[in-house]
Amino acid sequence: MDEKRKILLKSLPKIDEVILLLEKKDIYSRASREIVKEMSQKVVQKLRDEIVNSSPTEKMKSNLDAANVAQTVEKLIKDLQSCRLQRLVNATGVILHTNLGRAPLSPEALQRILEVGSGYSNLEFDLIRGERGNRYDHVRDIICTLTGAEDALIVNNNAAAVLLVLNTLAEGKEAIVSRGELIEIGGEFRIPEVMQKSAAILREVGTTNRTRLSDYEKAVCAATGLILKVHTSNYRIIGFTEEADIVALTALGKKKGIPVVDDLGSGCLLDLEKYGLQHEPTVREVVATGIDVVTFSGDKLLGGPQAGIIVGKKNILELIKRNPLNRALRIDKFTLAALEATLIHYLNPDQAVSALRPLKSLTEPVTDVKKRASKLISILRKEKFTSLEYSLNNSFSSAGGGSLPLEKIPTVLVGVKNKNLSANRLEARLRQAAVPIIVRVDKDEILLDLRTVTEDEFGFIIEGFRKCL
Repeated sequence: MDEKRKILLKSLPKIDEVILLLEKKDIYSRASREIVKEMSQKVVQKLRDEIVNSSPTEKMKSNLDAANVAQTVEKLIKDLQSCRLQRLVNATGVILHTNLGRAPLSPEALQRILEVGSGYSNLEFDLIRGERGNRYDHVRDIICTLTGAEDALIVNNNAAAVLLVLNTLAEGKEAIVSRGELIEIGGEFRIPEVMQKSAAILREVGTTNRTRLSDYEKAVCAATGLILKVHTSNYRIIGFTEEADIVALTALGKKKGIPVVDDLGSGCLLDLEKYGLQHEPTVREVVATGIDVVTFSGDKLLGGPQAGIIVGKKNILELIKRNPLNRALRIDKFTLAALEATLIHYLNPDQAVSALRPLKSLTEPVTDVKKRASKLISILRKEKFTSLEYSLNNSFSSAGGGSLPLEKIPTVLVGVKNKNLSANRLEARLRQAAVPIIVRVDKDEILLDLRTVTEDEFGFIIEGFRKCL
């Protein structure tokens, strides 16, 4: 080891010296003695490693001061006290943005979470009989009413729902799936890999673009556990295509005595064509075919919390409920509370469209979006941000969240150019605001899509511009 490194290593501050400086700043009001000591040791150790593994520099020498180390420790503890999961403004126009939390919850759902979480609850207690109850009883009846299913079960997301169903009905057996439906969704969730983990054996039939009923029928054998239909909710195959519809597959399953499962994905409970959108099969439509099991998400088109909802025939749902995996995948009281409040809106479909923000964003007339965009520009101009220029631009939003992949939803964007900052730098600064503003960037301007922004969020946007200019 050369002489410079030896000198720097000897200059490292003692831990007690660092802690003494921190104590003078009342550090123990923010963290325990153990955490302060461990954090100080880690910072000093990091400096030691830098000296040993890097070329010595003057800057490195200045960092060895005990006051600098104490300041670093103080900052690290402050960072730990800051909540990293935070609210933001989604101005991207992607309504069910997976990276931004998908469906915002309704005020009623948030209120129910607060009520249930602020004290004890009857999560698994039957108030009528005064004995242990079932957590799924709180939402089973309303799910069955809305979907027409005989029974229902809820787990923590739709991937978990598919895994649980496959493991229950096809462990060690073949699950027949069309090659055109071996999907991958966000986070590299792939049907073949989920099958492998479920201990079901993948049996591919047909081709990427054409799979006939006869392909399924030929594949059925003594080793068959189930037939799986997977709704391609995040893409479409168009052109020279063919697929077996769910009615025909359900009939085949009954004929062969094999359960048929539909992974519906998005979880639509309303007829979206009524609102000028493309047809998306509703859960009730699929259940009405007589199918055995349907799985879908709670936080996509349904507009509720993250959940995987399983509906279908009572005798099969009973088998799925008894699977030990069910306990590992079950939902908590907060999800149940939010899901129950969300589902209540669907008893009146028109109320659901106005009360659930994802549905409102999907169906809102573009004229209303334009009015909101114009109002935002008017408010921004009143703030007299002299370096900013504004424009209104017609464009398209998307559903996102693996839903309605071909739907182009007309929208209006607020374009903002800054005379002093590039669009990329302005975007980065807005992203670092107290309430981050997430926008699109197009060449020399940022774009705010007002289809995913409410007037209640204008204040955050104004404050974001104030801080970044």
